[in-house]
Amino acid sequence: MKLAQRVQQLAASATLAVSAKAASMKRDGIDVVSFAAGEPDFDTPDSIKHACIEAIKQGRTGYGKPASGLPEAKEAVCTKLARDNGLNYLPEQVLITSGGKMAVYLAMQALLDPGDEVLILKPYWVSYPEIVKLAGGVPVFLEASTDDFKVSPDAIRAALSSRVRALIFNSPSNPSGVTYSPDEVRAIAGALADHDVWVISDEIYDQLTYDGLTALSYGAVSERSMAQTVTLNSASKTFAMTGWRLGYAAGPVPVIGAMAKLQSQMTSGAVTFNQFGLIAALTSQGDELESMRREFDRRRLCMYERLNTMSAVRCIKPTGAFYCFPNVCAAYEKLGVGGSLEFAERLIEEARVAVVPGIAFGMDEHVRL
Repeated sequence: MKLAQRVQQLAASATLAVSAKAASMKRDGIDVVSFAAGEPDFDTPDSIKHACIEAIKQGRTGYGKPASGLPEAKEAVCTKLARDNGLNYLPEQVLITSGGKMAVYLAMQALLDPGDEVLILKPYWVSYPEIVKLAGGVPVFLEASTDDFKVSPDAIRAALSSRVRALIFNSPSNPSGVTYSPDEVRAIAGALADHDVWVISDEIYDQLTYDGLTALSYGAVSERSMAQTVTLNSASKTFAMTGWRLGYAAGPVPVIGAMAKLQSQMTSGAVTFNQFGLIAALTSQGDELESMRREFDRRRLCMYERLNTMSAVRCIKPTGAFYCFPNVCAAYEKLGVGGSLEFAERLIEEARVAVVPGIAFGMDEHVRL
């Protein structure tokens, strides 16, 4: 039986594939050290779990009403974005989604017509190009400097044309762990200020920064940037809630309304009782978040320093998220491998260490840990 072309052309998530292989080997009794999926190994804080359990006990188990998100959850998102990001949104400008990935998907579906181009900065999260293609869009990749994994405003200006509909901006970044400084964010906003281009600002790691650096939200740069931005975030990384599947989007009413309309026909909204966990996460000011951030910081420095002691490895110091993205291509010839995919396969089969090949992020010289 014939399958749709959109599925046949779609690449599976490399991070999930590597994680599944590592889990399968562990079930077979093989001792595997997995640096694959971008998933905190902490448990969800008790206060968040208790809020969800109480919601279940109180019978909040029906459809969420409205499908765009519980009013209390939207209010919590507004409070968080104003407090942490300097973004003043109203509840009608907020959508609660079934995970951050769904927020990206809905934004692309709402904004793109077939043939519209989307600028994607290398290295990029594995799902961005596939989500763009599913919406009929055309990914246009912009090369980053190999010194800092950042794309310059001039490179963005040079890529602009009448076909460009949107730019996806992710800082702190997956997979590089790089965070654009506030001045760098302002410079990119300046490059786009006079253009009719949407910015999809994926800020899922906004609370995980280090070395005193603060991530500036793209929409907080100016009124113009706020008007052209869809801000995306999730509970998954910051609050160790990957399996809860809770994300959110904020932006101008027309685009959020379009995304909400799509969601009403696709998932009927995020899980109702889970949204009470999101409310607890976004409104709590407990020590759990800072404790996890400090531990990620310790691991960041340990991994960065140890990687750079290896003769065939060069790693840029990450300033956000919880990834290192070392260049390992100097080892390819020595090992007799042709690229990051084969390198990662050899690593898990022979050394029992799982990493994600850099080719999935647009840079075959690297792997992600």
